[in-house]
Amino acid sequence: MSDPIKVLVTGAAGQIAYSLLYSIAKGDVFGKEQPIILVLLDIGPMMPVLDGVVMELQDCALPLLREVIPTDKEEVGFKDLDVAILVGSMPRRDGMERKDLLKANVAIFKAQGSALDKYAKKTVKVLVVGNPANTNCLIAAKSAPSIPKENFSCLTRLDHNRARSQVAMRCGITADGVKNVIIWGNHSSTQYPDVHHCKVHIKGKDEAAFDAVADDAWLKGDFISTVQQRGAAVIKARKLSSAMSAAKAICDHMRDIWSGTADGEFISMGVYSSGNSYGVPEDLIYSFPVTIKNKTWKIVDALPINEFSRAKLDATAAELVEERDTAVAFLSA
Repeated sequence: MSDPIKVLVTGAAGQIAYSLLYSIAKGDVFGKEQPIILVLLDIGPMMPVLDGVVMELQDCALPLLREVIPTDKEEVGFKDLDVAILVGSMPRRDGMERKDLLKANVAIFKAQGSALDKYAKKTVKVLVVGNPANTNCLIAAKSAPSIPKENFSCLTRLDHNRARSQVAMRCGITADGVKNVIIWGNHSSTQYPDVHHCKVHIKGKDEAAFDAVADDAWLKGDFISTVQQRGAAVIKARKLSSAMSAAKAICDHMRDIWSGTADGEFISMGVYSSGNSYGVPEDLIYSFPVTIKNKTWKIVDALPINEFSRAKLDATAAELVEERDTAVAFLSA
């Protein structure tokens, strides 16, 4: 077996982490031969809860789990990390304006970026989950100047999985028969779930999604709004935000970073926009279609973008530019 890798999960006493930690510890993400040291970071008042999480991880008797380190201290949490999964963030509260939410999260992710810069390995792979995920990821990256920007990404895999599942259900097949959906832009209600390049494996062959579904009005209407609003629909039904599906998406995202994407397939993740071929403004964390090899992502270039898609790409980019400018103003305040 190889040496253990050190994996941090923040917000580790929360419900997403509760669904996530077992999958990481048993080898679903980094492989069945890869020992793990789990570092669980949360705020001081949550430490008693975290103690219970540690007991449960111990009680799972998992052979790959070499050590669990619960902490509320940045110098312990970010030390010598191979992977950082930043789940914890300030949630939006009743009466809170978006700029107030941004301001609170800028403070959190500035501190965590600085801690990564100071304590983590320079090769650390950082996934930001806590919302607003794209802009939080940008702030963390800007606050860690010695770590390559390419090492930072934010989670849009949950939206990607939601889109795959909607198309699969519509076609009466399982989700593994749907590939190359794209989530463009922000992890918000302006995101654009795009199936113009999607393939559906049906009746023994691959078909274009628009042909397989054979309902253009649905694909350009209810499908998009369903994926955009799915998180809100889950909250309305459960009275809690997505946890099980978010944890599964985190596992999918990190496993693809670690092991690479399948030949002929691309997935969606929020990455640095600099140098992209789609006219998306520079210096954003924007969700693109990417392929991954040797732990390095590459934006899939030169996919044709029609007028319908162009307007959607631009609208979500405009929201991200506004978020970035507000957040950067707070960062330098």
